Amino acid sequence: MSGSSLAGMEIAGLPAHPLVVHAVVVIGPLAALAALAFAVLPRGRWLLRWPLAVATLVAVVAAVLAAYSGQQLLDARGLGQLEAVRHHRQLGLLLRNVMLGFGLAVALGLWRLGGPSALASGRGGRPQRGGAVDLAVSLLVVLAALAVLGTVALAGDSGARAVWG
Repeated sequence: MSGSSLAGMEIAGLPAHPLVVHAVVVIGPLAALAALAFAVLPRGRWLLRWPLAVATLVAVVAAVLAAYSGQQLLDARGLGQLEAVRHHRQLGLLLRNVMLGFGLAVALGLWRLGGPSALASGRGGRPQRGGAVDLAVSLLVVLAALAVLGTVALAGDSGARAVWG
């Protein structure tokens, strides 16, 4: 099972799971921090919109691939009986689900929330609707981002404990 595809669950002879997990652990929190800034700083939305969209997409895809490759690694190595591994698997699946919800919340925020542009020409700005709906969407994005930060920390810690004892 060597090669460079996720279907083989190895990348250059290494298990895909630890490699993909690092994308989630790095990009997931970065996307969450960008989402927090996007939600609470309307003046910065014009600058954060596209980086947030890309980082969120990469983080969500990486979380799904991490859950899939983790299950493949678990099946291949027969480690399912270990309590630490079972706990990490549960948190990994929770993280995948939280990331999917985060992706939806960010997509809603990107669509709904506007803000002024910092450019003198005003290009890149989007009308800010305001009101209770924008406040609710901002709150949803903030809560989803906080959930990502917490769940990444929990799943990452449990994975480190499962590997390193």
